[in-house]
Amino acid sequence: MSHMPSTPPASPSPSEKRRAKAARRAGEFPPAPEPLAVPVFDSHTHLDLTVQEAGVPGGADAGDPVQALLGAAAKNGVDRLVQVGVDVASSRWGADLADRHEPVLATVALHPNEAPRLSDLDEALREIEALAARPRVRGVGETGMDTFRTGDDGRAAQEASFRAHIAIAKRHGKALVIHDRDAHADVLRILDSEGAPDTVVMHCFSGDAEFAAECVRRGYHLSFAGTITFASAGNLREAAAVTPPELMMVETDAPYLTPAPHRGRPNASYLIPITVRALAAARGVDVDRLCATISANGERVFGPWR
Repeated sequence: MSHMPSTPPASPSPSEKRRAKAARRAGEFPPAPEPLAVPVFDSHTHLDLTVQEAGVPGGADAGDPVQALLGAAAKNGVDRLVQVGVDVASSRWGADLADRHEPVLATVALHPNEAPRLSDLDEALREIEALAARPRVRGVGETGMDTFRTGDDGRAAQEASFRAHIAIAKRHGKALVIHDRDAHADVLRILDSEGAPDTVVMHCFSGDAEFAAECVRRGYHLSFAGTITFASAGNLREAAAVTPPELMMVETDAPYLTPAPHRGRPNASYLIPITVRALAAARGVDVDRLCATISANGERVFGPWR
């Protein structure tokens, strides 16, 4: 495993609001929770955005910030992770990172909110498909539908992009990682009409028990984020209660969706123990047993890390 510096790609200039949020998060990582006794993995994280927007835990001037984040995670029983692409640049960076770091696998995609902004969607999709062929790229995503920000104006481009990503995942035999925000019916409609790949992951599951049951009936994996710890998230805990452990995963979506009681501070993989313990409580299962099951799920969905 290499320890080469892992500088994230440059991002477009963020909005004033996003810069303000990033400034509030910088250097304010929460304290580490009690480590897990049985290792588990983070099924969805953005190391590049974490470094850019929040730095590393403790605010240290790390020579290799990615290695610092991996080390912090490992100390808390999070020994592997999946780095997720949201555009061509981050997808390429993640694929290269996975080649250098054994605990990291990658997924590649154009985020649904990215698709309507592209001047040449077809060219970007060709680049994503080339990256999807790489051996340590194990998923196509995050792709899907998001009507929260783009509304009806972006729907056609999002749907075209989503359908193209489904085809890429099937051609390359990779897991499909889905971003679904305010679009449950559309996501199921498109998957049903296109024919879903063998493996589908509902990233940051946001539905209720009824929607969870529809996904479970189709054999999809549900990945739960720190949102399951929020006091207002009774619907997520009900969804977890009807999801078989064999179809469960846990994620950070770092640097976002930090679990309670640390909302508003930056998230990172070392905080997964908080979320997985909340997930075990919602499901009424032993934490260690759930960790073992989730780890096995990860190997089945994404293949071996080492």
